[in-house]
This record gives sequence, structure tokens and C-alpha cells, in this order.
Amino acid sequence: MKATTIKIDGELLAEIERAKPLGQSVTAYVRTVLRKNLDQHKVREAAAAYRTFVESHPEEREWLDEWERADLASPPTENRNAP
Repeated sequence: MKATTIKIDGELLAEIERAKPLGQSVTAYVRTVLRKNLDQHKVREAAAAYRTFVESHPEEREWLDEWERADLASPPTENRNAP
């Protein structure tokens, strides 16, 4: 497994040490922060891809419009025509 060492010093290190939870090492904290940032980046990419998909598939847009109009607060009514 490849490993990389990154030097953090000065005010940045001091800020990280103040921000991290007491029982967590600087390394673990930085790893957690980086993972969260990368996960957020993936979510933004997925949202952009889905937006592009919806724009190029009108039937998906219609389905989403119908879903947005649905009354999700009231209990469903009984469908008397169901088998």
C-alpha cells in the first residue's frame, strides 16, 4: 500500500489541533476530514450526472414532477379497484 507523508506545521497545525476531538490524533482527524471532503465531492459529481440524465430523459422528469406533486403527508386512500 502506498503511503504519503504531508508536512503540516505552524498555524495550520495549531488550528487542526484545536479543532480535532480530544481523544483523536492529528493523523486520524485529518484522514477523517479528507474522507468526508472526498465523499462530498463524489455526491456532487453524482448529482451533476443525475441532473444531466434527467435533462436528457423527459420521462424521468415527468415521473419526478408527479412524485413532487404527491401528497406524502396524508395516509393513502383505499383503492377499491385493486384486486
